[in-house]
Amino acid sequence: MPLANIAVSAIELGLFYALLALAFLLVLEGSAFFNFGIGPCAMFAPLFATWLVRSGDVPVIPAILAGILGAVVLSVLTEVLVIRSVERKSGTDPLPALVAVVAVLFIIEQLAGLIFGRALTPGQHVWRHAPFRFAGIVVTPAQVLLTVVTLATFVLVATWARRSSTGRLLRAVGDHQSAARLLGLPVARVRLLAFGIAGLIAGIAGVLFAPKAGVHFQTGLTWSLWGFLALVVGGTGSFWGPLAGGLLLAFAQTFASYWFGSAATDYLTLAVALAFFVARPTGLFTRTVRV
Repeated sequence: MPLANIAVSAIELGLFYALLALAFLLVLEGSAFFNFGIGPCAMFAPLFATWLVRSGDVPVIPAILAGILGAVVLSVLTEVLVIRSVERKSGTDPLPALVAVVAVLFIIEQLAGLIFGRALTPGQHVWRHAPFRFAGIVVTPAQVLLTVVTLATFVLVATWARRSSTGRLLRAVGDHQSAARLLGLPVARVRLLAFGIAGLIAGIAGVLFAPKAGVHFQTGLTWSLWGFLALVVGGTGSFWGPLAGGLLLAFAQTFASYWFGSAATDYLTLAVALAFFVARPTGLFTRTVRV
């Protein structure tokens, strides 16, 4: 396979990781919490959409929209029923809520396996068209759509967070929730918004990437891990950090597999993440002053 085509595959994988990392960052910005339920939300959307198409004879586009909506609902319910409840009892210690979310992750996986089946499920194609050729490089419609949607999502989120009052409010609440409550800011509503938007982005990422690799009931844990590592590499200092982190992580994975075999992929990927943990724990993008 030409290196150009391998690079295209790496970009596709990196954009998917970037969307997951962006969902992580939104929750972190709005609640100062690492929501490892992002992966299950991304997993649920294509599984539910495929189930609707196969079992309910629902057209593809409405089924995909229903799957994305389901991911939003799942993310919001995680905040309302799990995280908020645990934090109310445990106070400011984030560990109990984090453990509870990880437990919910496994519960969602097992329920998904029970409801949707345990076999690998192909995703539903949003756009069916013959592959495109540019200078000998083959590009699929799914890759084009993922690229356009990802870049549009990052532009919209970055602009919204910087220039809208709601976006600035989200960042203010994430900076210091106790101070935000003392100032009378709507902390609960802002957190709910952060989880809802994160669920929306995760659902979109899942339905756009599933046609390439398929999805099954245990995919959520893996996707959470890669999204988190992409955020670690990219850093939390900019809403563009997840994009850089996702692409860097994907290129490391893809070319490690090409040069050293698939067995080396996970080792090299984790080595890259470990290098950032040790040498640059804040990631590629850092921010010293909040605006």
